[in-house]
Amino acid sequence: MANDANPALPPVDQSSHQKFDARPPELSRWRRMQIPVIAWLVYGVVRLIGPTLRTEFVGVQNAVQIRDEGEVAIGAFWHRCIFTAIWIWRNRGIIVLNTVNFDGQWTRRVIERLGFGTAQGSSSRGAIEGLTIMASQLEEGKHVALTIDGPRGPRYVAKPGAVILARRTGKPVSAFHVGLQRAHTFKKSWDLFQIPYPFSRAVMFVAPPIRVPLDADSDTVHQKQKEIQAALERVRDVAESWFQLTESERDRLREEWSERGAVEQPSQTPRPQKDERRST
Repeated sequence: MANDANPALPPVDQSSHQKFDARPPELSRWRRMQIPVIAWLVYGVVRLIGPTLRTEFVGVQNAVQIRDEGEVAIGAFWHRCIFTAIWIWRNRGIIVLNTVNFDGQWTRRVIERLGFGTAQGSSSRGAIEGLTIMASQLEEGKHVALTIDGPRGPRYVAKPGAVILARRTGKPVSAFHVGLQRAHTFKKSWDLFQIPYPFSRAVMFVAPPIRVPLDADSDTVHQKQKEIQAALERVRDVAESWFQLTESERDRLREEWSERGAVEQPSQTPRPQKDERRST
C-alpha cells in the first residue's frame, strides 16, 4: 500500500502493520461470510470519501511535541468520529484497540488495510488482554489509540483504558476530536456516528498531552481520569462548533491553541451544539 499519510501530522513507525490477537468468539458460517463483504464495502467508502476531505489541524503542535521528545503516545477519541479519524491517521502503524465481536472483525480488516495494527479486546470482552498487548506495543515504541467510549457507550463517557495504560507505561495521553462541516449522522446509533459527505471540510483539534505518574495512587489516577474526560469534552466542543463560528472567532481559537495554548489550556471554547445539527 502506498504511504499517503497526511504530511501535516508527525510520522509514525509503520512496521506494526500486523495483528496482535485475543481469541475472537465463534461465529456462524453466514456471519463469517459477511465479514469480508462488509469490510470491502466500508474500505471502499473510506477510500472514496477520504481523499476529498479538506482538513484543518488545530493544536497539532501538541502531537509534534510528543514526537520531538522521542516519545510515543496513547491516542484517545470518541467513537463518533472514527470514520474521519482512521483516514487522517492512516498508514502510520498505530495500534488500535479493537473489539472482538462481529462488528470488530470486519472493522479490523478495514483498519488494517488502512495501515493500522490491532489489539483485540474491549471494555466488555477481552479488556485485560487488549490493554496488555497495547502496553507491550507502547514499550516497543509504537503509538496506540482507542475509542474511549466504545464499543457500546455510554456516549461521551471516558472509560479508564487510557489512564490505565498511561500509569502502567508512563506514556502521555493525547486526546483529539474531528468536527465536520457536512456529514450524515446515524441518529439511532448510540454514538451518533458520523460519515462525512464528499468534499466536506473537517477540523481536528489535539489537546495538550496528559501524563500519569508511574507511582500514581488511586486518588491521582482518579484525578487524571477527570483530566482526560475534560480534555476530550473540550476538543469535542470546539471541533463540533467550529463551522458555526465566524472567521474572527476561528482566528481567536487558532491563536489560543497555538504554541502558547499548548502550555496554557485554552480558557474558553464555543458553546456545545446539539449532536444532530449537521445530520440529514
